[in-house]
Amino acid sequence: MGGNAVITLKTGREISLMRDAGRIAAQALLAVGEKIRPGVTTWELDRVANQFIKSCGAEPTFLGYNNFPASACVSVNSEVIHGLPSKKRVLREGDLVSVDLGATYHGYIGDTAYTFPVGQLPQEAAALRETTWEALLAGIAKALPGGKIGDIGAAVQDLCEARGCSVVRSYTGHGVGRAMHEDPSVPNFGTAGKGLKLRAGMTIAIEPMVNAGRNHVTVLPDGWTVVTRDGSLSAHMEHTIAITNNGPVILTEA
Repeated sequence: MGGNAVITLKTGREISLMRDAGRIAAQALLAVGEKIRPGVTTWELDRVANQFIKSCGAEPTFLGYNNFPASACVSVNSEVIHGLPSKKRVLREGDLVSVDLGATYHGYIGDTAYTFPVGQLPQEAAALRETTWEALLAGIAKALPGGKIGDIGAAVQDLCEARGCSVVRSYTGHGVGRAMHEDPSVPNFGTAGKGLKLRAGMTIAIEPMVNAGRNHVTVLPDGWTVVTRDGSLSAHMEHTIAITNNGPVILTEA
């Protein structure tokens, strides 16, 4: 991404507005999580997300974005990201379900994702979920002024690969603000000390997408759903954060 990135540094007021948007998104994710159990459809989870976000006076960022037909991406098991909610997709005991959503409030966006367990998880699924969450926290911890984009990706990659998992390379985190996807790209792999310099005022979405198997993915014929090519499980965790002189601040917390 290098020197061609156009970075929009946010003021304190803008970061405060993004925190409002992020809080709504985080609360919507919690509302969805409360509904997750065996027998529930992914369509129902999307309906909960849509209604909650609108009840807060915000708009579901994803709905209509590049013609996406839902308010949340709901991806199950080997589905990595961009899963299309469906009345036919019924959750079962032991499933991993990744929910990714955004809220637009007063022109600013909060973007967040979490991988939920459906009932009791098998050991492999539970370990993958824990690894992905810890990778997100490791990446956030490296989002420091004066650091480099590669510091974030290296932290995520090193933790995941040390545990026998792989990080998806075809999709990355990104800047976020008034637009859902701004510069810079924030890969979940990289070399510490390399890449774009991080500066206070940058707002980015860090989002490890981690596979239990190989990192190769493919898009289903629906044109949206990204799945692991080898059929292995995948998990996805995401926070929108602000880089500040006092360190990283998570904007998508309830």
